[in-house]
Amino acid sequence: MMRDIFGKSDQAILRKKSIEKHTKVLIRVLSILAFSFLIVNFGFEVAPQYIPHARVAYAIFIILLAFAIGFHLIIKTSAYIWIRWFTEVLFFLMLLVGGSIKLRLLDLGFERTIVNIQLKDFFINLLVTAIFFIEISKWSLSVSKLKINPPQAFILSFVFAILIGTGLLSMPNATYNGISFVDALFTSTSAVCVTGLIVLDTASDFTLIGQIIIMILFQVGGLGMMTFASFFGFFFKSSYSLQSQLFIQDYINEEKIGAIYYTLVRIIFFTLLVEAVAGILIYSLIEPELFASKGDQVFFSMFHAISAFCNAGFSTLSDGLYQEGFRTAYHVHLTIAFAIILGGIGFPVVMSYYSYLRHVVIGTKKMITGEEQYRHAPRVVNVSTKLIVNTTIILLVLGFVSFWFSERDATLAGLSGYGKVVTAFFGSVTPRTAGFNTVDMTALTLPTILICLILMWIGASPGSTGGGLKTSTFAVAVLNAFSIAKGKRRVEIYNRVLTNVTVRKAFAVILLSFLVIGLGVFLVSLLNPELELIYVAFEVFSAFSTVGLSLGITGELSSGSKLVVIAIMFMGRVGTLTLMMALVTAKKHQRYKYPEESVYIT
Repeated sequence: MMRDIFGKSDQAILRKKSIEKHTKVLIRVLSILAFSFLIVNFGFEVAPQYIPHARVAYAIFIILLAFAIGFHLIIKTSAYIWIRWFTEVLFFLMLLVGGSIKLRLLDLGFERTIVNIQLKDFFINLLVTAIFFIEISKWSLSVSKLKINPPQAFILSFVFAILIGTGLLSMPNATYNGISFVDALFTSTSAVCVTGLIVLDTASDFTLIGQIIIMILFQVGGLGMMTFASFFGFFFKSSYSLQSQLFIQDYINEEKIGAIYYTLVRIIFFTLLVEAVAGILIYSLIEPELFASKGDQVFFSMFHAISAFCNAGFSTLSDGLYQEGFRTAYHVHLTIAFAIILGGIGFPVVMSYYSYLRHVVIGTKKMITGEEQYRHAPRVVNVSTKLIVNTTIILLVLGFVSFWFSERDATLAGLSGYGKVVTAFFGSVTPRTAGFNTVDMTALTLPTILICLILMWIGASPGSTGGGLKTSTFAVAVLNAFSIAKGKRRVEIYNRVLTNVTVRKAFAVILLSFLVIGLGVFLVSLLNPELELIYVAFEVFSAFSTVGLSLGITGELSSGSKLVVIAIMFMGRVGTLTLMMALVTAKKHQRYKYPEESVYIT
C-alpha cells in the first residue's frame, strides 16, 4: 500500500512525520503564493505583455498545490475523519482540473460569466482563496502558544483584519479614482468593526472588486476573525492541543470544552442560514427593473443580506435604502430589519433557544410515542437570555412609539399607513448598531436625533455582530438603580440574584463608554470647529456603537478627526473593558483585605 511506502519501523515513522511536517509547510507556502498571484491579477493593472506569463505562473502554483495536497493525503500518519478526507480529495481534484484549465490543457467548453468573471475562473479563484484562508486558520490556532491572553488575541485579530483590509482597499483596481491611506484605513476599520460610516461612496467610488472586499471584511468582522479561523482550523487540522481548546473555549464563552467545535458549527450554520434566507427574500421582493442585470440584483441581495445580519450598515446605494425606487420597498425593509434583529440578539441567545426548542421537540416526541413522560429541563433558557430578549423587545417598542410621534409630521408625512408603520419600526431597529436609513437623515427632528443617540449608545446584545454598550449592561444598570432606590442590598431578577461582579462590570463599561464618547466629541470638535456640536455628537455616538448612521458630516472630517473616529470605532467593537483587560496585567490572587469604609455619593 502507498501509505506503507516508507516502512513500518520506528525510524520510518519518524521519517514520515518529518516529511509530513515539511509538506504542510509547503502547502501553506504554495497557498500564499497562489493567493498572492490572485491578488496581483485582480488588484493591479498588469501590463499586456506579462499577462500570459502571470497566467502560466498562477497555473503552475495551482498544480503544485494540488500535488502537495495529494502527497500529504498519501503520507499522512494520523487517522482521517471521512468528511475531512473527502474534502481534501475534492480540493486535490479541483485544483488539478483548475490548473489544467489555466494552462489550456483542458477545455470545459462553456464561457458563462458571473460578476464579469468567467464561471470556470471564478470557481478556481474561489477555491484558491478558500485554501489560503484554511491554511491561515490552521496556523492561527498556534496563537495559544504565545504569551497572550484571550482579550489580547481578540484585539490583535481585529488589528490584523483591519490592516489586511487597508492593504486590499489600497489596490488600484479596488477604486475608480484611487484612495488615500487614511481613507482606506477608515473604510477597512468601518467594515471590520461593522460600523458603516463611509468617507467614500461605496456605490460610486469603489469598483466591484472593492465592494466584494468590503463585504468580506464586514462578514469576517461581524462574526469575529477568530470565530472563522477557529472553525476552519479545527475542521482541517488533524490534531489540536488542549491549550488551543482552552483558548478557544474562553474566547467563545463555551462551558463544555468538548462542545467547542459543535458550537462553532452552529454559529457558522446559523449565520449562513439567516443570510441565505434574507438574500433570497430580498432578491424575490425587490423590483428587477431597478437593476441593469440579474447579476447586479443577485449581488445587491447578497451584499445587503450579509450587511444586515452583521449589523454593518453598508449599502451599494449612494443614498442607502432611501434611494429613489428603494425607499418604498417596504417588504425589503422588513426583511432587512429582522435580519438586523437576529444578528444583534446575540449567538448565546440563539443557542439557548435552540437548546430549549430541541428539548421540547424531542421530549414531546418521546411522550407521544410512549417512550417516557415529558421531563422538564430547568434553566435551559437562563436569566441572561431572558433579560436580553425582554430588554430588546422593550427598546424596539419604545423606539417605534417615539419615532412615530416625533416624525409623524416630518419624515413620515405623506407615507401610506403601512409605510409609516414599517418606516417607524425600521427607525427603531436600525439605530441599534445597524446603520441603514430609509429616511433622509438630515430631515430628522431634534427629538428623534436624541432618541437615536440613546438607542445607539445602548446598542445590540452581547455575543452578537453589533456593538454599543449592550442591552444586558444597560438592563443591569437600571435594575441596580431600582434596587438601591428600594433599599435592597442585592439585584434580583427572575427569582435570581445577580453577582456583584456582573454589576461592577456593567458600571465599569458605562463609565468607560462616557469617557471615550466624551473625549471623542471633544477631539473632533477641536479638529473640526466648523461642525455643529449635535452633528459631531451623533457621529461619535454612531462610531462608538458601530452603528454607521450619520447626519452627513463623515466626508467633511479632517484627517485628524478621521483617525479619532477610527480609534472610537475600534474601541466600540472590541469593547473598552476588553481593551483595558488586554493592556492591564490582572492580579490573580489578593491575599489581603483592607477595612471597609463608605464614601458620600449623594
